[in-house]
Amino acid sequence: MKDRVLITGITGFVGSHMADYLLKKDVKVFGLKRWNLSRLRNVRHILREVELVDCDLTEPLGTYEMIRKVRPTKIFHFAAQSFISQSWNHPLLYMDVNYRGTVNLLEAVRSVGISPRILIASSVAMYGDVQKEDLPMTEKTPLNPLNPYAVSKIAQDYIGYVYHKTYGMHVLRTRAFNIEGPRRDKIFGLPWYAYQVAQIEAGSQSPIIKSGYVGAKRDFIHVYDIVEAYWLALELCKPDVYLIGSEKKKAIHTFDEAIKGLIKLSTYNGKINHEIDEIYVRPTNETVVVGDCRKFEEVTGWEPKHSFYKLLGDVLDYWRGFIREDLY
Repeated sequence: MKDRVLITGITGFVGSHMADYLLKKDVKVFGLKRWNLSRLRNVRHILREVELVDCDLTEPLGTYEMIRKVRPTKIFHFAAQSFISQSWNHPLLYMDVNYRGTVNLLEAVRSVGISPRILIASSVAMYGDVQKEDLPMTEKTPLNPLNPYAVSKIAQDYIGYVYHKTYGMHVLRTRAFNIEGPRRDKIFGLPWYAYQVAQIEAGSQSPIIKSGYVGAKRDFIHVYDIVEAYWLALELCKPDVYLIGSEKKKAIHTFDEAIKGLIKLSTYNGKINHEIDEIYVRPTNETVVVGDCRKFEEVTGWEPKHSFYKLLGDVLDYWRGFIREDLY
């Protein structure tokens, strides 16, 4: 019997790439969409290959009915409010979607009486601004969130642990570093920079890239690598928490380096400048985010295959295509 794999957040950035990855395997793919809110542009190329189910995870009855209908054997839980900057303005919304939505999902699985393997995808934003002497961070590093988004993800992570310990559910929790790639919305840093470069190339913007704080160091992961990691996690890992990323120097870069790399890749003939704009600066920011991911690597053998500069090129090409097609 084929695995019945459910992806919450299938119409989003990581979820749509996860669907692409799974369709190369012998599984049946289901995805959640909200009937009046979800954008389908990220999955328009696979609409005939996946089964989309209308469901809003903040509604417990609808979530129960969805689980009763789909009866998944594996669940990749990606549905979330994830734009950090807006979490200060909408903290209850973030808690409602990220925490309560997860409770409704886990409770529906328990109530229906099935035993799928469940992956809850979280973020190292939960750790906050870790002191230099405490780096690299590990699964045991204390959580010190700096924004409401991170608080909601801690709640989500911990409720997954509670359902595993209380009910024996196979829930594993991953904390990934900066996932980037095609289809990530331009409200986030790297796609926003790439979008501006593509706009400059198209003659639709003056040759100035505007950004917020760009000195933060990050472990950048290509989305093509992370979906493989998530698959291996559900296949090979026991219910526990795992950091996913790479501590190798070639994966660690600042956002300033990302901007310079995008400018270097640009076909624009003139000079592109960069300036900080206060409207893009967050109230707080993690300055260095790097970790020790050996626990996950030892279990799965996973390591990223795509370089930082391959990532920059893929993101820039995506936004060039978007502008050509006038999809915004």
